[in-house]
Formats: sequence, C-alpha cells, structure tokens
Amino acid sequence: MIKIVANVTVKEDKIQEFHELARELVEKSRAEEGNVSYSLNRNINDKCRHAFIEIWKDDDAIQKHNASEHFTRLLPALGELASEPMTVDLYSEV
Repeated sequence: MIKIVANVTVKEDKIQEFHELARELVEKSRAEEGNVSYSLNRNINDKCRHAFIEIWKDDDAIQKHNASEHFTRLLPALGELASEPMTVDLYSEV
C-alpha cells in the first residue's frame, strides 16, 4: 500500500469553489480500481490549509489515477485556487 498526503493552501476567497471541485475529484477517485481510501481534510487551525489523504493498492494504481480524465482535468483547476504550489509526499507503512 502507498499513502499520499497532498497539502494545499487555498486562497481564502476560493475555499468554497475549491471544495466543490475537490468533491468531484474525491468521489471519482474513490471509485477507481486500486483505491483504498481518498479524502479531503481541512486543517483545524487554518481554514485555508487542506490535505488530500489517499491510500492506493500499488504504484500502478497511482499511475492510472494520475492519468485519469478527472485527475488531469481537475488538478490544474484546483491549483489555480491555491495560494502556493501543492506539496505531495508518498509514504509506505513500516
């Protein structure tokens, strides 16, 4: 299993729009083969900071996800609503 934490700081006046686009990304990603879990989370202390927390079966599932229509369409749109570039970290359980 591979876990991904993608952190993004959203422009304060774009949070609602970000949530609407992210909702579609989460729903469609959860339906993908190889997805174990996919959620959008908001920082408790800073409403602009968000994290997509994902669990995938393997690297092949991630590659298919990254090439999916919804990911390639929605990720750039979500990036436009961010105040800084998204950071993405991949983890394996120890």
